[in-house]
Amino acid sequence: MNKTTQSPKNRMKFTLIMFIVIISSFIANAQIVTPWVTSGDQTKLLQQQATVSFAANSGTNPSTVNINAETTYQTMDGFGYTLTEGSCEVISGMAATQQNQLLNDLYNPTTGLNANVVRISIGASDLSSSSYSYNETSGDVNMNNFSLNGPDLTYLVPILKKVLLINPNIKILATPWSAPRWMKTNNSWIGGSLQTQYYAAYARYFVKYFAAMQAQGISIWGITPQNEPENPNNEPSMLMNATEQKNFINQQLGPQMATAGYGNIKIIAFDHNCDNTAYPIDVLNNSGYVDGAAFHLYLGNISAMSTVRNATNKNVYFTEQYTGSGGSFSGDFGWHMQNVVIGSTNNWAKTVLEWNAANNSSLGPRTPGGCTTCLGAITVNNSTSYTKNVAYYIIGQISKFVKPGAVRVSSSSTSGTIFSAGFKNPDGSIALVVYNSGGSANTIKVVSGSSAFNYSVPASSAVTFNWGAGNPPVVETFPGYYNIISRNSNKGLDVADNSTTSGGRIQQYDVTNGGGNNQRWKFVPDGSGNFYIIVKSTGMYLATENNSTADGIKVQQKTFAASNEFKWTVTSLGGGYYKIINANSGKSLDVENVSTANGANIQVWAYTGNLNQQWQLVQVESTAKKVGVAEPVNALDFSLYINATNDYLKINTPNSGSGHVEIYSASGQSVLKRTVDFVHGNEAEIEISKLPKGLYVVKVNDSKRSYSKKVLKQ
Repeated sequence: MNKTTQSPKNRMKFTLIMFIVIISSFIANAQIVTPWVTSGDQTKLLQQQATVSFAANSGTNPSTVNINAETTYQTMDGFGYTLTEGSCEVISGMAATQQNQLLNDLYNPTTGLNANVVRISIGASDLSSSSYSYNETSGDVNMNNFSLNGPDLTYLVPILKKVLLINPNIKILATPWSAPRWMKTNNSWIGGSLQTQYYAAYARYFVKYFAAMQAQGISIWGITPQNEPENPNNEPSMLMNATEQKNFINQQLGPQMATAGYGNIKIIAFDHNCDNTAYPIDVLNNSGYVDGAAFHLYLGNISAMSTVRNATNKNVYFTEQYTGSGGSFSGDFGWHMQNVVIGSTNNWAKTVLEWNAANNSSLGPRTPGGCTTCLGAITVNNSTSYTKNVAYYIIGQISKFVKPGAVRVSSSSTSGTIFSAGFKNPDGSIALVVYNSGGSANTIKVVSGSSAFNYSVPASSAVTFNWGAGNPPVVETFPGYYNIISRNSNKGLDVADNSTTSGGRIQQYDVTNGGGNNQRWKFVPDGSGNFYIIVKSTGMYLATENNSTADGIKVQQKTFAASNEFKWTVTSLGGGYYKIINANSGKSLDVENVSTANGANIQVWAYTGNLNQQWQLVQVESTAKKVGVAEPVNALDFSLYINATNDYLKINTPNSGSGHVEIYSASGQSVLKRTVDFVHGNEAEIEISKLPKGLYVVKVNDSKRSYSKKVLKQ
């Protein structure tokens, strides 16, 4: 047979292969990307922007960022701050509502920064209100008088417990600034070294500390034996050279931890500047107890982390860098993004930690010899007010998007003013952090495989691009009609005066028994992860007033037009609440002036996480056909609604297998539990005819993840 002739069977096979290749290319090119921007001029602060899409790669761009998710490096442990005793002291003085908001801003995995590594001091740091240890009894080598009583038990431990309630998976890294004075060569908080005769006692001090914290429900993930062991000038501080650290770990600390059952706690050496690689290399290569080395960047070059990692084949961690009260936002943000966030992760760092989490308006509390210029990520102004500073956004630009267990992937830039670091999350999604150090906006091209997109990065600004890889993200479906209820006021989205004209004002107003048709809204997918939100009374669409991207633009009902101001991204915040972001402006649906009054205007505003920007979706009508998002075959979806005709709760999850459903009343009481066999694509049913009418929270656990949604039984 002629080699150029194909049988009908082979032609069919070839055609099928080409069809699959074309379809696969189309799906890859159509990938939706969500950018989040923090600009040096502070006009955008960790602000979600309108989505962009990958398309077929073509042409050239001198500022091209190439990302290859198949080439992987270190696994990330996480990001965060040092929660000093001083931080906890000022946070403890806040009113309960604002304190809870602040802690959620920092540590909530969904609504906050997802800061998931917390560094704390063992005893006092220089940003404690005084210098102290847990055993001031000279000569007590058996640690009979060891106790957390004092500032830590008063302030640190209670705040840590609240943080763990917000995120139980937080990793806690503990570091001493000094041993108790009586163990030191100079009997002082400042400087001096640990006497060799007290190596065993000091190791016992660590073991007692682990046990005391464990008794409080707090598990330590890792330690460094000494903060800044080459700095004798801080208060507290203590010198510990490489030989001393090596001997202390090998002779006492490592063996005692193992014997006491704490061998799983990481021992991370050094914890000082990038100007000295010999010290960490020596300790790491000569101690089997040591997991890796920690670094700061007050001196040296961030590439030192790669030098140590390559010379030892052990882990490296970035654990401290401060921002000063005299610095500029743009300058500090840029230097830290370039060197600390992007620089350290590209040099194998498994953690990225900024210095102090919070302080008061006087940059305290601090010890008499403590830092006088260290600016917290948050300044607590008074009991009901706090300000987010530059370090909040430095960490937030990566922590919000790079999840624990993510791996760094290959990322490179062809421009000397564009810096980047790429990550692949455990769910397959990609986060790409880009910083533009140039003095003007730069339209870059991001290339992934055969696909690319262009994006204008503002001057001195960072953008984190987030997109799914492999599997599309989970997108909720919303069948039927809903009341859209403000978490702050408990009032619903309402077309003012029951208007029937395009441009009719949207307000908040009391909703009774599901409300009128001017308070009932349906969510119709646009096919790319966004929704059109349509009011039942007129069939008009929720949209911004005049296609503006400014804060304070009013929201109206409008006759449909094919533009992004009609599209909204609906994202779960957990606990049955959502943020609703306009696809054109990146601004959040918001109640004007945080009002709780009937008739208050609905506007859009940069998302801050305030309660007037959080929305509860209460289903008031079901439909026979569920509204779904147009996604590729096998896309993930979750839906939950009540079929009012037969009083059955209908549930569809993206995963098959045995699962559990629990229903809670509005007061939080569990009223029904069921074990359910889920089959993806088929709705599971639970009869709820015996439940009285009212609002319920339904929690669903399938074989792989958890879901939560509020429903109204009428």
